[in-house]
Amino acid sequence: MRFSLTLDHLAVVCRTIEEGMSYVEAVLGVRMSPGGQHTAMGTHNMLLSLGPNAYLEVIAIDPDARPPEHRRWFGLDHYNGPPRITNWICATDHLEDALDAAPPGTGAPLELSRGDMTWRMAVPEDGYLPFDAAMPALIEWDTDQHPNRLLPDHGLRLSRLDVFHPNAGDLINAFPVLHNLDLVAVREGPEKRLIASISTPEGTRVLA
Repeated sequence: MRFSLTLDHLAVVCRTIEEGMSYVEAVLGVRMSPGGQHTAMGTHNMLLSLGPNAYLEVIAIDPDARPPEHRRWFGLDHYNGPPRITNWICATDHLEDALDAAPPGTGAPLELSRGDMTWRMAVPEDGYLPFDAAMPALIEWDTDQHPNRLLPDHGLRLSRLDVFHPNAGDLINAFPVLHNLDLVAVREGPEKRLIASISTPEGTRVLA
């Protein structure tokens, strides 16, 4: 069966939620909105709308949560650097079909929820996505309560996401649908890096 794939959101990983918020707010010039806790992962987040179809999350280990018995997503168990965009997440309407087409190691579906929102997401067993996490995480929303519909619109719009990797061609060959995503360019580069160009009322700003 065919499946759809669209850019859903970007993840800024950080050591503490406060550190990540300070970075994003300083670059983009707006206040982030509260997200919530992910009990299954022992993490929490803050959110920011990037327009009608995309958003940004700052995500960190929740110091008040019980540690999970498995690895946390986005490599958070071993993260020890400044805040940065480490991951991008794409939404699909058929998670199993998308996983069948994805490279090995993209993960297994996990039922998740936060407040009134429910979704399924492919989470790798070791917490790390293929191609040094240049491969997007895959998510299927099971509710109409998508985070972006609940966030205030500060006039921010994602203009472009550049996904760099030394083996970008191999990533495209392993998951060809990435070649056709709006606003996303998977490109050869000396190292894995995600760079988001974001239009703001004060001009274009860059998060990386």
